[in-house]
Amino acid sequence: MEISDQKQLPQELDLEEITRKISFLDKWSEIFSYHRLGTNNTTSQNPEGSHASADESKDGPGMPRPKGYGLLTSSSLCSLPNPSSIISSKSGGVPISLAMAMRLRQSLFGNAVHTFSCDWEEACFRFHDPFSDLAFALEVGKGGARSIQMAVQGSIIKYLLFTRKGKDCNFHSLCAMSKQEQKQALAVALAGILWAAGEAQKATLCLVTEDTYITSTPDYSADNFTERLQLFEVLDKEATEKFIYDHLQCFSGEGSRGVILFLYSLVFSRTFERLQKDLDVSTVHLLQPSAGGFLCRQAVLNMILTGRASPHVFNGCQNGKSQEILHGVLTRSDVGYLRWGKDTSEDDRLSQVGSRLKSPKLPIWLCDINGNCSVLFSTNRQLLSDWKMERLFDLYFYSGQPSQKKPARLTVDTHSHPWERDQGENEHGPGRRFSPVEMAIRTKWREATINWKGAVPFF
Repeated sequence: MEISDQKQLPQELDLEEITRKISFLDKWSEIFSYHRLGTNNTTSQNPEGSHASADESKDGPGMPRPKGYGLLTSSSLCSLPNPSSIISSKSGGVPISLAMAMRLRQSLFGNAVHTFSCDWEEACFRFHDPFSDLAFALEVGKGGARSIQMAVQGSIIKYLLFTRKGKDCNFHSLCAMSKQEQKQALAVALAGILWAAGEAQKATLCLVTEDTYITSTPDYSADNFTERLQLFEVLDKEATEKFIYDHLQCFSGEGSRGVILFLYSLVFSRTFERLQKDLDVSTVHLLQPSAGGFLCRQAVLNMILTGRASPHVFNGCQNGKSQEILHGVLTRSDVGYLRWGKDTSEDDRLSQVGSRLKSPKLPIWLCDINGNCSVLFSTNRQLLSDWKMERLFDLYFYSGQPSQKKPARLTVDTHSHPWERDQGENEHGPGRRFSPVEMAIRTKWREATINWKGAVPFF
């Protein structure tokens, strides 16, 4: 089902935007007045549940304020979400409970005290300008959220080139995208990932509301974001696309914390029970601390690519050094994965990417190159299904770096003679053959010659 686009005149859009912002300003003014922010008027919440306080107001007869409403402190004002990405508390979702929030934090950080760093809070899903060389591409920042953005980028390319109806599957179509087409591509990509994580049975969407449902305890640190969540279960894939499209500002708007919201939705769609079965003794939670922030473990990337939070990249299951069972990738996915870095060891069988990720159903790969995620893709759907296509072919490379203004086009020759390969690799001077991008490609096509067509290779 195609998501319908609402066509509006620019003037109408401006008026609608102005009206919406005025509405939010009035609402926040009312909330701030109610909370009496700037005082230390806070109340702790019993983890097992507590009675409503005497000063809780009512929305109507028999309708008390949710637990925790009005418990913000002045010190937390700086971390409030952008009002434009906040929905009404009466939208019909299930408010998050303290038990759910603690288990969510445990699944991500290994405890309920850690919270996301600033680079995560600033990350969302935002495209480059429409009708440009990078119209199909997301703007990505630094830090741990980057790998999620690039993994979603692979699914966006999958939709635009191979599953979108009524459009030619060529590179020109990627650059000719309008704003509405960008929105639809993002909605379809996010919905498809969540639907796969939910075993094609349901997806769970997390959105931020205007009310707070839980507050800090000795074992749980509030971030004024997680405590405002409502969860929405959707039982149909097309309905999931429509729901996300209708709330796209919550994932793509500046200050929305859209990547965190998507990660929350991914965990809840997968369910805690499935996550526990997916993981093994090598990985018990999904994020790892690094330089004051947090990086995604392999299980997060595999969950986006395959729907299952497998902690490893080899095929199937293998025994670890202590004979424990380690979980790898069970099936081929639509989008694959390649890895190259200084720590890549040819002798370590557990670190090598298996054929199920190297040879996906579609010619798109998330690449982890020296710890930085990028995307390689071909516009030829038959590349991996017809061996004759793998003789000589083009790949497009998007690094996500701000300096890249258009995708690099590489020609890969898998049957060149040694003297042809040496000549081609010396074209850009000494060290040419050691471009990590080329080395990543060669983990899939050994001894391949890569021609950058005059572009400076990425190192």
